Amino acid sequence: MIFDETYRPFLEAVRRVPLYSAETGPVGVVLAGVASRTGTRAAHYLKEHSTRLGAFRNYAGPDSVTDLLASDLHAVCVATPDDRHFAPARAALAAHKHVLIEKPSVLTLTDLDALLAAAGQNHVLAKVVYHKLLDPDHKKLRTLVVDRVLIHVNNGFCSLLEPKSISGGQFSEWIRGRNPGTYVAVHYLKLIDFTFGPSWSLDRVTATGQRGLVGPPDGTTWDSVQLQVVYRHPDNREAAFDIHTSWVTPDNFPGYVEQEVQFRFDNAVWNAHQRKRGVELAVEKRTPSELKNTPNYHYNAAFLEPWGERSQRGYGIEVIERFFREVAFVEYGGPADQRDERLRQMRSLTYNDLSADRNCVAIVQAMEAILAKAAAGVPGCLVKVNGPDGGLALYEPRNATPTILYSGRV
Repeated sequence: MIFDETYRPFLEAVRRVPLYSAETGPVGVVLAGVASRTGTRAAHYLKEHSTRLGAFRNYAGPDSVTDLLASDLHAVCVATPDDRHFAPARAALAAHKHVLIEKPSVLTLTDLDALLAAAGQNHVLAKVVYHKLLDPDHKKLRTLVVDRVLIHVNNGFCSLLEPKSISGGQFSEWIRGRNPGTYVAVHYLKLIDFTFGPSWSLDRVTATGQRGLVGPPDGTTWDSVQLQVVYRHPDNREAAFDIHTSWVTPDNFPGYVEQEVQFRFDNAVWNAHQRKRGVELAVEKRTPSELKNTPNYHYNAAFLEPWGERSQRGYGIEVIERFFREVAFVEYGGPADQRDERLRQMRSLTYNDLSADRNCVAIVQAMEAILAKAAAGVPGCLVKVNGPDGGLALYEPRNATPTILYSGRV
């Protein structure tokens, strides 16, 4: 799905029209190869769509990533399930390739430290996809915050609910032992951290959830997760955010993916709802399965442009294009002896650089540890961030001795 909806349309478009900027001139982007476990879908794509994307190598099996990295390429995109990001990303960085990782980048701060070290040692970019930062609603939210129209966020609520077909079909193979909080709450974690930071500090994390539909009620696979994250402003006031995620919403729910946010400020309230942006659709025998009742054309859609050209665009594709523009700028944006300075500039982009992903990864690591304790019969845990006991310290109810998840500062 990720390849078909974002990478494929970008790669097809850039094959027709190269990237261009005044610094780089035209830069072609070619898909050199795909590494996967079975190679089945890549083989099908080569057979059905080769004229639109061109030929590429299809590497499959346990050595597919190693074989891919031995080929002639400059950048690697990691779009595996979230608990399988680290190994291929580390291998790609070690092979001197620029890397783009689907969210969340990794699941622990130790793994994040390792990737950042590898990127620095090998003088390449290490980036993560948070496409919701490019949603027009979210860009406007940040604009109003930066311009001091919205002053001092106090609390907020975010919700993202996905249908049962996600957990029961599309991603059923990898959800065992997983949770929808890690899978999609990170979108809002980054939105909050990027939009309202960086002057505040992450303070603590709590979480709970429900089980019993996509796995046994006493197992480690979660149907839904309710996460609370608390930040502390420089004036010592707290800001609390509740983020609810689920992948067991009925398949015929009209929104398909139900997304909403509300943020409350000293002087304002911001509400945004993906289903209420103005489009509703009903087509006999085609909605809500083939076509959605409330489609999100901002994220990704195929269009017939007024001038007759067919295109596919949206912020889900824009974020992929931005990464390749950043790589092009590093490699071709000026004299070779100034490459390190261009690399530094692209690393300073806090919307996608791994160095700016610490709070998001810390929250994910804390949430997963809290849910693991709950599944083991110890609900109600809390993780304190950068306290006297360490960067991430997990406290159980009625137990004063914490479990240290990460000893360094977040």
